Amino acid sequence: MDEGDWGIHDGLQNTRRRVENMAPSLVVLVGDVMLDRFIYGYANNLNPRAPVPVLKETQREQGAGAAAHVARGLTSLQHKVSIFGVVGDDEAGADVIGALEEAGIKSDGVAVLENWRTTVKTRFIASRESLIENKQMMLRVDEEELDDVSCEVAELLANQASELIPKAGALVISDYGKGVVNDATAESLIQQAKAAGVPVICDPKLTGLHRTKGADVVIFESRGLELMRRRLSKSNAEEAAWELVEEHGWDSLLVLGGQNGVDLYKSGQEHIHVSCTLLEPRQQIGLIDAAVVAVVAARALSLSDLDMAHLANAACECILQAEDAAHFAIDRKTLCTRLDEVAWSMQISQR
Repeated sequence: MDEGDWGIHDGLQNTRRRVENMAPSLVVLVGDVMLDRFIYGYANNLNPRAPVPVLKETQREQGAGAAAHVARGLTSLQHKVSIFGVVGDDEAGADVIGALEEAGIKSDGVAVLENWRTTVKTRFIASRESLIENKQMMLRVDEEELDDVSCEVAELLANQASELIPKAGALVISDYGKGVVNDATAESLIQQAKAAGVPVICDPKLTGLHRTKGADVVIFESRGLELMRRRLSKSNAEEAAWELVEEHGWDSLLVLGGQNGVDLYKSGQEHIHVSCTLLEPRQQIGLIDAAVVAVVAARALSLSDLDMAHLANAACECILQAEDAAHFAIDRKTLCTRLDEVAWSMQISQR
């Protein structure tokens, strides 16, 4: 390895040691929570009346999703998470609350609303019996409210979160466009965090980028950046990324490319690219959630931008090689192991 490679290698090892010994801190998490359901089975045949596969169900799993999944990951890194969101007064809502409490996450900030339907995403995942290692998602079914959460409820949640911001190590806004995060609450939360010197990490919908002005790190996938490139009529993704950073006043934009690695665009600095080291990624469910967890950890440890990009990439690789998307949430041991594996593979490649 040359001097640059050794620098990356040593950075990975140093990051692993620091993550391993990271002290817990409070993370305020505001956003949309939902229930993720997974229905697994075999798809050996086609329906005789339509050219669609027939799923022979073998098992069902479920877990807390969206912002609640981020909370699971943060908690597994020993952070104390205060999560603010809403669920309905229904079975799915009770399942979300139960999953949070089972993971050791207080659900006091999750409002249970009458006449509200908890968002549920059901994924049908199948393979042929002769190819059980090659599972893929066949269909996703979404059950959700068509209206946004009322402004009164959103404001109440934001006010509760605001009380904790001065004590927090980070503010995470996970916006799935269901109304928990609206224009007014997002602006207020970000302003309060900036005034308190608390880093703001946002996972926004592309239609909600205006709600992220002034954020420290904004995260979305490469397909989202490609869509924005087309909207902005830019010739390449990098041009689009720099315009978005400038337009919205972000400190950094982290773009997740899955098997193509991650890209970090930071205001006033050169673009950083970190390649994925996996040969055969399995799946991508939970990619952004894992990256959010990694960025919170990087900010808590005051890592350099390069080390943050490598940590985010390692977290994404944990997701890409995960076999059980229903139960998997990034944790300290898995993340540290992945950092060690990447550093070791750099040494082995030189032998």
